[in-house]
Amino acid sequence: MRRPAPSAAAAALLLTTPAFGQDRIAEIDRIFSFATAETPGCAVGVSQRGKVLVNRAYGLADLERRRPLTEVSRFDIGSTQKQFTAAAVLLLVEEGRLSLSDDIRKHLPHLPDYGHTVTVNHLLTHTGGIRDWTGMLPMAPEGTDVLTLIHRQRGLNFVPGEAWSYSTSGFELAKEIVARVSGMTFAEFARKRLFEPLGMTSSAYVPDILQGGANAALGYQKEGAGWRPYMRLGSNRGGGAIVSTIGDLLVWNDALTSGRLGKSVSARLQEQATLSNGRKLKYARALMIDSTPGGLMVSHSGGAAGFSTWMGRFPEHGLSVAVSCNFDPVSATALAGRVVSVFLPAVNPQAQPQGPVAVANVDVSGRAGLYIDERTGEPMRLGVSNGRLMIANGPPLVPVSATTFRPPRPDLFFRSQDAFEMTFTDPDHIEIRSMEGQTTRYRRAQAWTPTAADLQAVAGRYESRELGSVFEIVPGANALTMRLEGAPDRTLEIAPVERDTYMFRMMIVRFRRDASGKVTGFDYGNPLVRQIAFTRLGDRPGAVAASGMPVTKEPAPATAAAPEGAAPRLEGLVGEYEVGAGRTLTIAVENGQLHGQPSGSAKRPLTHVSGTTFSATGTPITLTFTVGADGRATAVVMRQNGNERTLPKVR
Repeated sequence: MRRPAPSAAAAALLLTTPAFGQDRIAEIDRIFSFATAETPGCAVGVSQRGKVLVNRAYGLADLERRRPLTEVSRFDIGSTQKQFTAAAVLLLVEEGRLSLSDDIRKHLPHLPDYGHTVTVNHLLTHTGGIRDWTGMLPMAPEGTDVLTLIHRQRGLNFVPGEAWSYSTSGFELAKEIVARVSGMTFAEFARKRLFEPLGMTSSAYVPDILQGGANAALGYQKEGAGWRPYMRLGSNRGGGAIVSTIGDLLVWNDALTSGRLGKSVSARLQEQATLSNGRKLKYARALMIDSTPGGLMVSHSGGAAGFSTWMGRFPEHGLSVAVSCNFDPVSATALAGRVVSVFLPAVNPQAQPQGPVAVANVDVSGRAGLYIDERTGEPMRLGVSNGRLMIANGPPLVPVSATTFRPPRPDLFFRSQDAFEMTFTDPDHIEIRSMEGQTTRYRRAQAWTPTAADLQAVAGRYESRELGSVFEIVPGANALTMRLEGAPDRTLEIAPVERDTYMFRMMIVRFRRDASGKVTGFDYGNPLVRQIAFTRLGDRPGAVAASGMPVTKEPAPATAAAPEGAAPRLEGLVGEYEVGAGRTLTIAVENGQLHGQPSGSAKRPLTHVSGTTFSATGTPITLTFTVGADGRATAVVMRQNGNERTLPKVR
C-alpha cells in the first residue's frame, strides 16, 4: 500500500491559469487523453461547495470483457481509506466509548507488552512505532495472514511519540479496536455509521476488490506491450479494502468540510500531530495538511498494486477533487494536481516558500558512501547525482558551506519532517543537528572483505518467531544468500558492508555473537521495520564446517503427509464457479495439470491434497469440490485463512 505522496508535487501544479466553463471539461479530457478504449484508465470528480462539476471516466475497468470505466465504477482506494478508519474511531471517542489517550492494550489485551505505552492516537498519527506489515510480509511465509503477523510483533521501531513513520499496521489495529468497542465488524460499522448516513451507497468495506460487486474495476500493471492483472487479493490485501466510486469520494470530502459527521470529528481529523519534542507535523489523523500557494490543502493519497487514488479539498475555495486509476505505473496525485489547477485561481510562483541558498562550487564527489548511526547502527547512504548530494530514501541536500548541508524543505518521510543541518566533521564522520538542537553522529562504514571462513561461520538456519519464518544463510563468493525455507524461489543475495554486516540496497542484516565469538543470530531491518531478531537454530542440513569436519544435521522439518485417496477425474472438475456478481473462478486442465483462475487474476496450478481437495500453488487457498455420482463437480468450497465460501458451478 503506497504512502501519501509528498505534497510539493501537487502544490507545484497549482501555478497554472485556470480554465472556465466548457473549457474546463475540455482541459480535463486532455489531461486524461492517455486512457483509450484499449487500456485501463482513471475516473475523476470535482465538486465546489457541494455541487458536482465533473464526474468522468476514461479507459477500461476490465480488459478481458472490454467493460469501460464509468462514473459508477468502484476502485480499491488504497490508503485513502485510513481517514475512514480514523473517523470511525473519532465517532466512538465522541460517544465516550474510548479515548485517544487509551493504551491500545486496553481494547486489544492479546497484544504484547511493547515496553512502552502505545495509544490509540499514536495509531492514527503514525507515531506509535508499530512496524509496517508491508515491510515484513516479503520476509514471511507465503500466505501469512497480515493481522496475525502484526499481532506476533514484540518490538517497536521507536519509542512512541518520538518519531513519525508510516504504518499501515497501526490502522489495521485501529480497525480491530473499532470492532471490539462497537461490537460490530468494521465492515458493518463503516456501512451503518459512515456510508449509509452520508448516502455513500456505492461504498463498502470488503476483503478485496474481487468482492467489490459487478461495478468493480480490476487493477493492471504494464507488461511489455500489454497488461497483466495486478491487485492485492486475499492475505496480500491486509485487513481488507474500501471500494468506492468517484462520486462517493466527493460526498465524503464535502461531508468532512461541512461537518456532517459532527464538527468535532472533522476538526479532530485535521489536528496536526505533535511529537514529544514539540515538533508539529503536517500529518494529522489520516490526512495531510499543507499550506500551498493555492490555499490550505487537506488531502491523502493511496495505492494498492494496480490502483492509485488521490482525494483532497481546499476549504477556502470550497473545492473538492478525487482521482482514481486502475493501472500501474501512474500518479493519481500528479493527475489530481493538474485537475486542481484547472479550477483554482492562478497564483504567483514567487509565493512558493524559498529553501536555503546554495553555496556555489562545492565539491561533493568524496562525500558519497554508506554511513552508520553510531548509537543505533541504522544505515544512511549518500549518493551524488548531477553534482548534487542526495540521501537514499531521503531528500536532496543543499550546500550552505563547503562542509554543511540542509534539505530544501523538511521531509515528513525522512527524520520526521526535521529541518536538520548535516555537517561533515571530517571525510568519514557526519553530525546531524536537528531543528531542536539534538546531535546524531554517523561514521563511514568500514569496508571489509570476508574470507571463506568468515562466510562459513555465519552459515546456518535462523528463525524469527515474529515473522514466523526460517531462513537459510548460504555462503557464496564474497557474499551471502538468504533463502526462505520451503520456498527456494525466495532468495536474496546480501553483500558485506563491514564486519558481520551485510546489505541489499537499504535492507540490512547484522549478525550477533556471544562472548566466545560464536554467531547466535542476526537482526534484520529495512526502511519500514527495525531490529527484527532472528535466532540461530543450527547449521544448514548437509553443510560442512570450515574445518572440514562433518556437521550434525538438524532434524528435517516435518513434511506433509502423502495424499490420501486417488485424485478425482480432473475433467469432471472443469468449469466456471461463481465467486460473486460478475466474478467467476475458472477451472481448467492443461497438460494433465488442474489450474484455477479467478476473473482478472493470474492462473495458478492446483495440487492434489486428498480426496477432492486441491491447494492453489503459492497461496493459502484450498478448494474442495463437491462431486456427484457421475464424477462431475456441482460446487467447490474455497477455504482461506479460516474462512470458507461455497461457489456453485454455473457453467
